[in-house]
Amino acid sequence: MSDTTTDSERTRTHENNRSRNTLNTDTMQWLSALVALIGLYLVASPFVFEATETAIWNDTLVGTAIFALAGYNFVRLSRDRLASVGVASLAALLGLWALISPYVIEMGSDELATGTAISGLLVALLSAYSAYANNKADAPERTGARA
Repeated sequence: MSDTTTDSERTRTHENNRSRNTLNTDTMQWLSALVALIGLYLVASPFVFEATETAIWNDTLVGTAIFALAGYNFVRLSRDRLASVGVASLAALLGLWALISPYVIEMGSDELATGTAISGLLVALLSAYSAYANNKADAPERTGARA
């Protein structure tokens, strides 16, 4: 027997690699970091703009939760694991709440209401994409460098 690979073996190997739905965990890590930063913006914004007490509580609690959830997925991705679909979905739901909250509660200023709504939209979109992509992806292959 020969140690060289045949054309049919190369074709089979190429088809197997192409059929795997791999996910670039570095890109998804940046996405989680961006969502976490938006969460921090939500926490800080009521202290920068005029805000009611309800708006302070709302943005602080929702922003902290988004920061923690995105941070959790960031850590998972940094360890060459897929992000948690449930955690990303919960962050997306919190983003939707942040999007509609200026219409439900008195924010205190138009700047805060606009910033909260835009932040919520971004979190909802980015987190929903993260949940979708991580749900469809196959687990990343383990490398020798990380355990």
